[in-house]
Amino acid sequence: MATNYRPKTTIEQWRILQAVVDYGGYAQAAHALNKSQSSMNHAVAKLQDTLGVQLLQVIGRKAELTEIGEVMLRRSRQLTVLVTELEQLAVNLKQGWEPEIKLAVEMVFDRSLLLPVLREFQLHSRGSRLIIEDTVLTGSVEAITEQRADIVISHQVPKGYVGEPISQFQMHLVVSSDHPLAGLPQPVSPDQLSQYLQIVIRDTAQKPLEQQGWLKAEQRWTVNNFNEALQLVEAGIGFCWLPPFITKTSTQLTELQLAGSSHRAGATYLVLPKDEKTGPCARLLYDMLVSELTNT
Repeated sequence: MATNYRPKTTIEQWRILQAVVDYGGYAQAAHALNKSQSSMNHAVAKLQDTLGVQLLQVIGRKAELTEIGEVMLRRSRQLTVLVTELEQLAVNLKQGWEPEIKLAVEMVFDRSLLLPVLREFQLHSRGSRLIIEDTVLTGSVEAITEQRADIVISHQVPKGYVGEPISQFQMHLVVSSDHPLAGLPQPVSPDQLSQYLQIVIRDTAQKPLEQQGWLKAEQRWTVNNFNEALQLVEAGIGFCWLPPFITKTSTQLTELQLAGSSHRAGATYLVLPKDEKTGPCARLLYDMLVSELTNT
């Protein structure tokens, strides 16, 4: 069985083979690795003998890969990289570096703003896994108060917590251009609006509180995210409050003016729910987010 298989080769043998190829010969590799040339020759010869295939052939004074050697070398590089990462992960964990961190992001926040930070963070994450979770309304607050995430981007900072303001958001009331509401004189009244189907985004809290947004429509459909809502709105099924970063590419929408409420707006905040207990990896990402997002 595979579980009883015992490797016949060593990581060191593969690293020596890589060095001989990378440095252009046994002598150069021996000098770079501070080893004797004879030990390099012996390691590669033993590797070839163990595998029963020729990996290198000497042409003139240079060792060159055979066709089999090219395939094996390529695969060996994947192996040595994995081993290096595994060993480094052990060091990181020993130093308290988290193997996994969670970033909860309120759905009204434009995700495109995160991409430059996450691209840079990936280079410094030391192999930690990042989980990005969408939250909506009360769910964003719960992610903070119940410490379900290491970092939270929220539209609201609950009492007892500190938040770093990072951006503003707006929500516009939109319908399909062929929806009956689009043909009414503007602004429309709440009574007119209440006669049509409203598309709302599901609150991600375990105990949601429907106390935010306009929710007076007698008919209401609930979806999980803005993209699903946009599809329903474009199909002429209902109206919805959507942010401009979702609707900007659509050519099928009409923005409604609601009497007494042209749009909804607010701020988003960056919060560390665990405060001083925040681990070094989460702290690094938080600092990078603050640096980037407070300067945009």
